[in-house]
Amino acid sequence: MKIFVGILFCFFTFFNPLKGRKLVTAHRTVNLMGSKFDITVVADNEEMGYINIEEAISEIERIDKMLYAGDQNSETHLINSNAGIKPVKVSYEMFRLIERTIEISKLTNGAFDISQEGMDVVWDFKSNVDNESIKDELSLSLTNVGYQNIVLNAKDLTVFLKKKGVKIGFGAIAKGYAVDKAKELLVRKQVLGGAINGAGDFTTWGVKANGEKWMIGIANPVGFAKMFSWIPVLESSVSTTESCNDFVPLENTRFSSVLDPRTGYPAVGVNRVSVFSKSAELCDALSTAVFVLGVERGLAIISQLDGTEVIIVDNNNVMHKTEGILLD
Repeated sequence: MKIFVGILFCFFTFFNPLKGRKLVTAHRTVNLMGSKFDITVVADNEEMGYINIEEAISEIERIDKMLYAGDQNSETHLINSNAGIKPVKVSYEMFRLIERTIEISKLTNGAFDISQEGMDVVWDFKSNVDNESIKDELSLSLTNVGYQNIVLNAKDLTVFLKKKGVKIGFGAIAKGYAVDKAKELLVRKQVLGGAINGAGDFTTWGVKANGEKWMIGIANPVGFAKMFSWIPVLESSVSTTESCNDFVPLENTRFSSVLDPRTGYPAVGVNRVSVFSKSAELCDALSTAVFVLGVERGLAIISQLDGTEVIIVDNNNVMHKTEGILLD
């Protein structure tokens, strides 16, 4: 996931007429969850700003330890290792997150599905090798995919995967969730304003130290290096899913690197999706789902959700958007 985020990070002191006192901006770029995170906060002084950033980093690391399936101590690993064996008692936080992922799966007719992790088929996106043989593996692999295989028990706070081979993974929602939790922590600590960008999952609160709004740049569909427009992000979030330059050559068609969990095939027809909403977690999941669903069905689903908007760039570099997106 990537998005060009137009934020001017400044370390100078500004006078904010809204607060009546001098404020500063602190910023750090760190590697977390296997990606680059940019964290910016507004504070009364630089020392406090960097203390707040460290606390945000610690919160993101906590989320990563809970969700990363490769960590044998994570709740995700424990759930997967007991697939088809027994229910696993989890934290309330993990239980609620999985509940929400299932709700999104139902909303998107399975275009978003955390059980996609059980798909063992590996497409080659780096070369022009023949991927035809993979089609024979799909029918067997897809038997382990489907959110219906995730059984939740709210009374006991347990998660059970119905059979061996079923796995869950949070790659399409983890960064958005981590960004939300870091923001929630800093807002609770009364940090005046800030912006967190986790590899394209972007959220803000408050305003900059100089009183200006946080802005994001919308890339030109034809020349992604140039800005097409700027949009303010006020107490809100945005997430972008794009295929970059990785494609699968198959049946004389170029398929993207984003897989459809319902078919096992790479999605086709879309180059980039940006979803805008209050929650970065929701944006993260929906941007993936809309990429899979395509322009028409993606617009239809987002249009049903209050406070949620989308910009879709199709594979002809034509931009489509919901009515709430106003571009200069």
